[in-house]
Amino acid sequence: MSLTAGSRPEGTRPAAAVEEPTAAVTSATAKVRAPRGAGKAGKVPWRIRLRRDRALILMTLPVIVLLLLFNYVPLLGNVVAFQDYDPYVSSNGVTAIFHSPWVGVEQFSRMVDDPLFWASVKNTLVLFALQLVLFFPIPIALALVINSVIRPRVRAVAQAIMYLPHFFSWVLVITVFQQVFGGAGIIAQTLENHGWSGFDLMTDPGIFKFLVIAESVWKDAGWGIIVFLAALAAVSTDLYEAAAMDGAGRWRRMWHVTLPALRPVIALLLVLRVGDALSVGFEQFLLQRDAVGTNAAEVLDTYVWSVGIKYGDFSYGAAVGLVKGVIGVCLVLGANKVAHMLGEQGVYQK
Repeated sequence: MSLTAGSRPEGTRPAAAVEEPTAAVTSATAKVRAPRGAGKAGKVPWRIRLRRDRALILMTLPVIVLLLLFNYVPLLGNVVAFQDYDPYVSSNGVTAIFHSPWVGVEQFSRMVDDPLFWASVKNTLVLFALQLVLFFPIPIALALVINSVIRPRVRAVAQAIMYLPHFFSWVLVITVFQQVFGGAGIIAQTLENHGWSGFDLMTDPGIFKFLVIAESVWKDAGWGIIVFLAALAAVSTDLYEAAAMDGAGRWRRMWHVTLPALRPVIALLLVLRVGDALSVGFEQFLLQRDAVGTNAAEVLDTYVWSVGIKYGDFSYGAAVGLVKGVIGVCLVLGANKVAHMLGEQGVYQK
């Protein structure tokens, strides 16, 4: 059987009729495929998401249990901030909470009238401001420098060397600084051997704030480098090539390509750092507190340890810690709101 041009066998339909479904069929198929209870905006209901992601939920369940046990259940103990808590009024500390008398906001009134509390707040805020100005930009700058190195092996070695002190304890870090900048350290002994007068930076209250910044930079700058290098690894090389073809030099490529890529990560870490403003470090300051005096090294964390644990005033220490936690949450929310106003995601989306 021969077919002429434009003719088709009997029982067949045009290709357009086969390939293009009607609007009724399309809408019917969409209704069949749409999950039951789907929202108008196309959001999947939580029951369907729960069944879909049950494997991931089971994997994270141990972490959630540990978080509840060690982070949220202890929050119930903040009730002692409104009591005159005495751990010896009962056989154990838990039942002592039910037998201790209520004093309302008396502990908070003591805190407002305590000059040592305000001195620790002042030291904490000053140290936070110095860390924000002197410490926070250093990992960003080092990440940019390492990222500009062409040889991968040199980049990996430099990254490993800078990241290694992050695994050291504060005891080891302060010991290293003592052996270098202390009165019996390498620098002081070398100066004395050559007829110069030595020095002891580890016991000087005037420069203690800058000393702890240097210790923090040496210990934790490598961790920040890892974070920023991970963000830089996601930047497409096509952006750098396009900028170079447009005549942009190295500095202009860094300003218009690299830094905008780092801006979301910088905003996130800055929000977290602001929320942690009242926690500038406990072990680092406690180890050096006796060497420089409480006037220079007393921060809120060491103050809570001193009054609550050392002197046994648990209610007053809990009140100070509760105020510190509430202020920290407010700072996180406020900094995150500012990040949203600047067009960044922050810790969570709107």
